[in-house]
Amino acid sequence: MDLFDDLPEPTQTPDQPPNTNEEEEDKRLKRKRENSECHSDKQEQEEEEIKRVSKEGHPVLRGYVAARRGEREEMQDAHLLLPDMNSCLSLLPGDVSRVSYFAVFDGHGGSRASRFAADHLHQTLARKFPSGDPENLDKLIKKCLLDTFRQTDEDFLKKASSQKPVWKDGSTATCLLVVDNMLYVANLGDSRAVLCRTEAAADGPRRPVTLSLSKEHNPTIYEERMRIQRAGGTVRDGRVLGVLEVSRSIGDGQYKRCGVISTPDLRRCQLTANDRFIILACDGLFKVFSADEAVKFVLAVLQEGGVEQRSELIKEELRFEAACQQLASEAVRRGCADNVTVVLVSIGY
Repeated sequence: MDLFDDLPEPTQTPDQPPNTNEEEEDKRLKRKRENSECHSDKQEQEEEEIKRVSKEGHPVLRGYVAARRGEREEMQDAHLLLPDMNSCLSLLPGDVSRVSYFAVFDGHGGSRASRFAADHLHQTLARKFPSGDPENLDKLIKKCLLDTFRQTDEDFLKKASSQKPVWKDGSTATCLLVVDNMLYVANLGDSRAVLCRTEAAADGPRRPVTLSLSKEHNPTIYEERMRIQRAGGTVRDGRVLGVLEVSRSIGDGQYKRCGVISTPDLRRCQLTANDRFIILACDGLFKVFSADEAVKFVLAVLQEGGVEQRSELIKEELRFEAACQQLASEAVRRGCADNVTVVLVSIGY
């Protein structure tokens, strides 16, 4: 299902005349990217990339992360932030200039499934990503995401079944893939993604609104429960076989015969200049925060003063970093005993 298809596309900026110095700098940065790991986040390269993407009219995305163990004995969450995934891709399709990827994985029964997904899902995505000049990029990207989740699940289950004793870990997954200004969200389980967007109000200035970008999968939802029962499983106390809280996951080999699947829910949203940030977090956050409360909490921190007088870019980064850290800490303060991982993605133009 597509989200927000009724929104107008962002106004395109006119093409700029070529600049020899900028072209030379772009070539130098390209050589650096080819020689670096896809996790590289060198400040010089990042700043030059921001300038380039801004000129092309695409959003500038920056990711911030905060993780808290809570009262658990082990941190079973995992995450990955790739604001620039281009260096992981062999060839970009058509007129695409930038691909970004952010993900949160909430493990259960151990941390091996979540860490495996964090290490491998984006690599599988890069191998399957459309290349050349496809006519229907949107459908191909959605197929790519479905194939990537299936392959990641199969690869982990193969590894898990070869261990002695067999690994029984599982993990949710919520992934953001941004292709220029088009956002694709793929999620399974109960981790969530929400977008803060400003909208015009009839009685005055623009106001922030909270938009859900993901769909929760648990056995109490009618469609999920019916699938589990058709597969021969049961739902007791809101859990699969009275044990598993989610109805879709990566791993959980012992529940696959009971209707637990690894097929993600896919949604699409075109980013605009009215978008402020995305919160991507495991259920540890949303056990003590509603989506709207989390967005308002971040906005309050962003509006606070007290940031050192530095460049505007640095001040903005410090505010988002503070908002991310404070949101995770507040979840623990409110009594969440679960692991809490929050990824905050700022959106700028």
